[in-house]
Amino acid sequence: MTDQLADHTTAAPSKAPSAGEQVSGEPAIWSRNFRYYFTARSAGLLSWAMLPVAVSAGLLSGGYGLDTAGYSMAFLVGPFAGLVLFGGVLADRFTARRMMIAADLANLVAHTLLAFLFIHGIDHLWQLYTLLVVAGTANAMFQPGASSTVPLVSRDVQGANGVLRTSEALTGLGGPALAGALVGLGATGWVMAISALAYATSATCLFVLRLGAVPAPPAGESLWHNLAVGWHEFRSRSWLWGVIVIWMVFAVLSWGPQLSVAAGVIVPEHGATAFGLLNCALGAGTVAGGLIAIRYKPERPLAAGAAAMLAYPLYPLGIVLDWPVWLLAAAQLGVGVGVGIWGVMWATSVQTQVPGEVLNRVHAYEVAGSVGMYPIGSALAGPAVGAFGTDRVLQVGAGVALLTAAALLLTRPIRNLRRVPTQA
Repeated sequence: MTDQLADHTTAAPSKAPSAGEQVSGEPAIWSRNFRYYFTARSAGLLSWAMLPVAVSAGLLSGGYGLDTAGYSMAFLVGPFAGLVLFGGVLADRFTARRMMIAADLANLVAHTLLAFLFIHGIDHLWQLYTLLVVAGTANAMFQPGASSTVPLVSRDVQGANGVLRTSEALTGLGGPALAGALVGLGATGWVMAISALAYATSATCLFVLRLGAVPAPPAGESLWHNLAVGWHEFRSRSWLWGVIVIWMVFAVLSWGPQLSVAAGVIVPEHGATAFGLLNCALGAGTVAGGLIAIRYKPERPLAAGAAAMLAYPLYPLGIVLDWPVWLLAAAQLGVGVGVGIWGVMWATSVQTQVPGEVLNRVHAYEVAGSVGMYPIGSALAGPAVGAFGTDRVLQVGAGVALLTAAALLLTRPIRNLRRVPTQA
């Protein structure tokens, strides 16, 4: 690692580390580095979006039961949730790019072997589970660096996040659809082959990035000390941990249960096609939100993002009120716009307010605290519906979503956080 920094506990905001080292006159967003990074990130997102659908549908189509599909998802998601903190430490130690390339190569091998399994038949389930653990672990090693690399490849950090958020929404729409179509044709193995090719593309694009000196913690520190420093940096920023605490409640009581509970209402009443269209409307709204956030640069980004999240209760409330599908689709479109704007404002705030030498670790704590709570909310959906009824669970979800936006707006450090000017 080059240019190691002696002072890794500074609390001063860091403006787009190394961004100034980009070639003068390059576009604020679509620089050479960002074009390669965008290609790498989009390829990885497409593969990650396809994998759960391909594995679940492929197993069920192959005669395996729901329990096998459920165990498979646990072996995929569990390592990600449990190891992402260590991914942040390793990304700070060895640079994010090296960790992301290594993760892509591990995914390339895992998906190549998954393709072989599904094409030639699964002799032993432990083989499938092992490869899914490898994929989940690889994504835990990749994710922290995905955030910290953005300020290194683009001078307009918020605009770059808007582009990446749009790509994430599009791959989230297209990936499952492509995987479902191929599985329907009996070609689950080819989904894995496409994913392997995508990871090879990502690794290649990351390899050719030209980045300047990357901040890193001092050499010789232990893994646990690095984790402790990351925790100190995380909890020293009240706006940061405040958002995560609020989001943890939101994930368990609103975001987590919503998908399965909504499916339990909409699919029996309106059919699976209608449910798919509603999720497409959410994706379309997220694309629109990402595009808006490329240009919309408020002075207080988290306040603006929280205001956009006020649209979130519309969808669960609409289901309770038995709105027609077209009106539910309009609600999902609004929800997507709000989620897209919030996501860009949040990612940009973290990337520009946290010093580069600890950014990977802080991002790892952020992911573990927020996204890590989603499976809990999802798992509680069934028992909650059985105990309280579908309408009550959706009402609580709508209420918690409204309170989430209100809490974000009413918490002074979150509301008053100012945008860090970029060199756009």
